[in-house]
Amino acid sequence: MNKTLKNLIYAAACLALCILLPFLTGNNQQLGNILCLMHIPVLLCGFLCGPWWGLAVGAIAPLLRSVTVGMPPLFPTAVAMAFELAVYGLLTGLLHRAFPKKPIFVYVTLILAMLAGRLMSGAVQFAFLGLFKTPYSVQMFLTRSFATPWPGILLHIAIIPPILFALKEAGLFDDGKRA
Repeated sequence: MNKTLKNLIYAAACLALCILLPFLTGNNQQLGNILCLMHIPVLLCGFLCGPWWGLAVGAIAPLLRSVTVGMPPLFPTAVAMAFELAVYGLLTGLLHRAFPKKPIFVYVTLILAMLAGRLMSGAVQFAFLGLFKTPYSVQMFLTRSFATPWPGILLHIAIIPPILFALKEAGLFDDGKRA
């Protein structure tokens, strides 16, 4: 199959999952903030399709879900998430290409991308809320980015690598392993 077509199909599936997976929390915003289910397909997309597809899916998903389903709220949440998830998709694609093709580096890539994405989200929230003279402290950032979603962070680390390993074993994921 043509690589571009394959990436388009995978990216579309990941985008659809971004819309559908949060329904597992019953659109409960508090539970959604804890599990971060929309993040899973974006992180997978970066690995599967590369940095540019991952960036596109990450940037589009929260905005599309906000305008179609009403969750997350468009401003500032969905906008900040668009930046965060775009960084997730971009970095998983870039780092996965750059690192050696050993299983440990899937975990390293995942953790680095999640850290960078959360930093981006904090920076965007700080900038946007600052425009409206609404305080956004370091404590708020740490709570929203790490303390509240720690179960989701662990969930992502626990399920994304095995999904990738299973897709590779099934021949559905060519990780570009170097000979």
